[in-house]
Amino acid sequence: MDVQKELNKTSGFKNLQLLASQVVEGYISGMHKSPFHGFSAEFAEHKNYNAGESTRHIDWKLYAKTDKLYTKRYDEETNLRCHLIIDNSPSMHYPITKKQEIGSLNKIGFTALAAASVMNLLKKQRDAVGLSVYSNNYDYYAPEKGSERHHNMLLDQLNKISSEQPVGQTTDTYKYLHEIAENIKRRSLIILFTDMFQSDRHEDELFEALRHLKYNKHDVVLFHTYDSATEVNFNFSNKPTRYTDVETGEFINLYADNVRKDYQQAVKEYFEKLRVRCGQNRIKYMPVDIQQSFDVVMTTFLLERQLFK
Repeated sequence: MDVQKELNKTSGFKNLQLLASQVVEGYISGMHKSPFHGFSAEFAEHKNYNAGESTRHIDWKLYAKTDKLYTKRYDEETNLRCHLIIDNSPSMHYPITKKQEIGSLNKIGFTALAAASVMNLLKKQRDAVGLSVYSNNYDYYAPEKGSERHHNMLLDQLNKISSEQPVGQTTDTYKYLHEIAENIKRRSLIILFTDMFQSDRHEDELFEALRHLKYNKHDVVLFHTYDSATEVNFNFSNKPTRYTDVETGEFINLYADNVRKDYQQAVKEYFEKLRVRCGQNRIKYMPVDIQQSFDVVMTTFLLERQLFK
């Protein structure tokens, strides 16, 4: 899937751009990057040295090559740093789709587009974004940056995870969240995309890892992705069917009608438990049904967050 191409098809993306264009300098206190240049961590360009300026930022190596004085100019560091975390476990590649495109997305395809839309908004606000991807390994890490090259590199990674099926193994989300938390040193907005499929015995460990992400006063948002048709409503035909766990390979044979009511109740209780526990840990919980309009979900999210205010 070409993530940027599919994203441009959505009216919601146009809405995101409109919302972003309404953000004026200083409107989002402490969260918008200054358009002015200064001296900080991210190099922008060289400029001619003028007599009377500080010699602190002269590029002496360039002087040795050109015999001319130039100073290094930098972009002011962004005040908003966002780190996207994506669960790329086999269960996130459900349901099976022939082609990832708007109107036919599985959980990982939806996640890739959602992440790309957030990245585009942050890019327009000149803020920095980083990305972590995990499956049965900590597959990918990129620190928060705001350059065009960095943005394209992250898009390439989103394209990759939306089109490549990971090896079917159980994913210990809590383990990799701890590792990711250790990599995020500065206060950031952290957005986690996952379907929250963990065994009961790992639930406490998972929330302990989520609390670790709150370290250093990070603002954490959990995008809980699911397919309401089958994973919530259990809309399968009532014929003998084998249901297989895509991660463990375990299976069970049953008639859908025999378990649907109990299954729906169990899922409802689980979702409520997630909401309550996230609230207790001051984590923003966002249930995301991939059967909903992608545009509606993202626009609602941004409005609720008041553009990350």
